[in-house]
Amino acid sequence: MHTFFKHHSFWLHSALAISTLALGAGAFFLWRGHTDLVAIRAELGSREQSITELQEKLSSTEEERNRLQNLLQQAAAENEAFGKRVETLASSVSLLDKLSKTDRELLQKYSSVYFLSENFIPDPLVPIDADLLARKDANAMIHGGVMPFLRSMMQAAKADGAPLLILSAYRSFSEQSAVKSGYKVTYGAGTANKFSADQGYSEHQLGSTIDFVTPEKPASLVPSFGETSQYDWLVKNAHKYGFVLSYPKGNTFFQYEPWHWRFVGVDLATRLHAENKYFYDLDQREINAYLARIFD
Repeated sequence: MHTFFKHHSFWLHSALAISTLALGAGAFFLWRGHTDLVAIRAELGSREQSITELQEKLSSTEEERNRLQNLLQQAAAENEAFGKRVETLASSVSLLDKLSKTDRELLQKYSSVYFLSENFIPDPLVPIDADLLARKDANAMIHGGVMPFLRSMMQAAKADGAPLLILSAYRSFSEQSAVKSGYKVTYGAGTANKFSADQGYSEHQLGSTIDFVTPEKPASLVPSFGETSQYDWLVKNAHKYGFVLSYPKGNTFFQYEPWHWRFVGVDLATRLHAENKYFYDLDQREINAYLARIFD
């Protein structure tokens, strides 16, 4: 029996030892797990802090990007505005350059309003093509800037079945004086003043004015020209080439002259045609605005 108890005590002590070891191991692993959990939580907290810092940096970076983008857009807008100012300045310089090279007399009102001196001669003056003249030996002249428009207009009229011829173009101060003197002798001063300007007041001295006739009546400047197909064509189309009728019915300067057409530039002629007005209906300041574009 003593042996039994001795044997039983051995197993009891062994069981207790094993239990103690098991409890110790459990406690160790529990401690180890707790330690690992604390470490994991610390790592997680550190990572969350890093994420927060990165988000703050990202937000700051986006704000900086937006700021820079706004600055870029502002700079682009300022650059565009500056470019437009440069274009406007260049356009103004070009306009002033054209004005300085364009004779302001070309759009002045004459016909007893303004006076051209005896020394005024259009520059340049060029001969009119012989095939456009009613008198082939007339040696007629016209302002060089007007010639291309005149040629194109007469070619178009001919193509449309309304051929025109030129009886008179540029006349100098002295030539106008001689013409007016001849009319006074023939018709008397009172009658001559109704259809012929004194020297210095004639649009013909500008070198931009034409008297048209038809091939059927190449030597006559008569009101019946206003009843021809050529006149109808001019009324409908002359503005496209820069020409306007100077003395329509009811004007206050001279009698009705359907043959007398003056070059004022396409822009101004087109406006007058669209508004059903005549050159002398406009204020001189309005007319002057078209001078720089007269040969455009």
